[in-house]
Amino acid sequence: MIVINMKNKTLTNRTSARVKTIIALAVATSLSSSFAYAQASMASESNEISTNDSKATEVNKGTETSFEDAWDFADLYDNEQGDYLKLSGRLQLDSTWVDSDQGDFNDTLWRRFRFGFKGKYGEFKAALEADVNLNDSLDDAYNRLTDANVSWSLDKDTELKFLKQSAGFTLDGKTSSKKLLTPQRNNLTNNLWFTSEYFTGVSLKSKLADGWSYKTGLFSSDGSDEISISDASYFALFSTSKKLAKNNLWDKGEVSFDYVYNDTHEDGNTRDFSQVISTSSQFKQNSWGLQSDISWGKGDLGQSDLFGVVVMPTYQQSEKIQWVARYTYLNSSEDNGVRLGKYESSVVSERGDKYQEVYAGVNWFVNDHKLKLQAGLQYAKMDDNANDGGAYDGWGFTVAMRSYW
Repeated sequence: MIVINMKNKTLTNRTSARVKTIIALAVATSLSSSFAYAQASMASESNEISTNDSKATEVNKGTETSFEDAWDFADLYDNEQGDYLKLSGRLQLDSTWVDSDQGDFNDTLWRRFRFGFKGKYGEFKAALEADVNLNDSLDDAYNRLTDANVSWSLDKDTELKFLKQSAGFTLDGKTSSKKLLTPQRNNLTNNLWFTSEYFTGVSLKSKLADGWSYKTGLFSSDGSDEISISDASYFALFSTSKKLAKNNLWDKGEVSFDYVYNDTHEDGNTRDFSQVISTSSQFKQNSWGLQSDISWGKGDLGQSDLFGVVVMPTYQQSEKIQWVARYTYLNSSEDNGVRLGKYESSVVSERGDKYQEVYAGVNWFVNDHKLKLQAGLQYAKMDDNANDGGAYDGWGFTVAMRSYW
């Protein structure tokens, strides 16, 4: 990843940023043009075939299905017993601009590129995926393994998984980057969740009666890029959720509870919290949605206790267009307990004690979450009671492309 402070930007970095901006615009324009052409073709073909509404609908559905079938390239093998071998991966691109009282920042970069395989044979599944940095030269592009695991289905509702895997908690922490409704995870998750995400360990998840489910696991906090448990220490995770019955207030509802015990270690690849508690919820009623997260962490190794709240309403305008808003609040019990988000921290790297953010954005689902374009504007402010460089007050705007297979 290239981090640029615009005040000290070199000619080389300016050229690189321009090239990446051109690439981002080219990708977005190509996607937009392709989709617009597809829509025009559907309309034209529909008129030529028949003016009958039912036939036009069939043509539209057929064209959309043809576009979605492009993702079938990832299917390498399958059989009638449900066994399969597939390519897996994701490609994500960001263009971001930050304008604050403390300084400016902009960059266009490949946010993530991951590539690998996943397969199933009988009761067993396996996944192997590598994270690659497309912003670096080919020799330095490999970052680490992400998913590198084997799972065993004990029954149709219970799965036991071994080796390197995602350890998710908090609202955005247990949401894959493939399906986030905003370009970046909220700053509550950025502060409390273990952002390395993939750890070597063992986990068990199962669906229970009456809409209940759970996931529990024991993981090494070793920061190795591959599979390893030799350094650092461990953490334990327990999550449970309950799907709520439909009523007058919501069509779909779910509430979740996460608890993490972390044996903090100076060499650990986790945040410095010995315990994290998170309660989150998701509700939908017609086109409206509401997600929330209330979390608390007990600090250790110099990190103070931290409390945070996220509220995120959504509105689904159509099958393709979704509007998203978000409010985030974070407060630490002592000075310098809160860190800024991904791109704001490129301007201010120090910490403060109270953070607030307001975000508004839109998602365009070209092919559901498999291919979407996102744009979001945010205003963030962080107070710094210690007055030692952690204050921040500024605006940010991000345009993003997200794709996975």
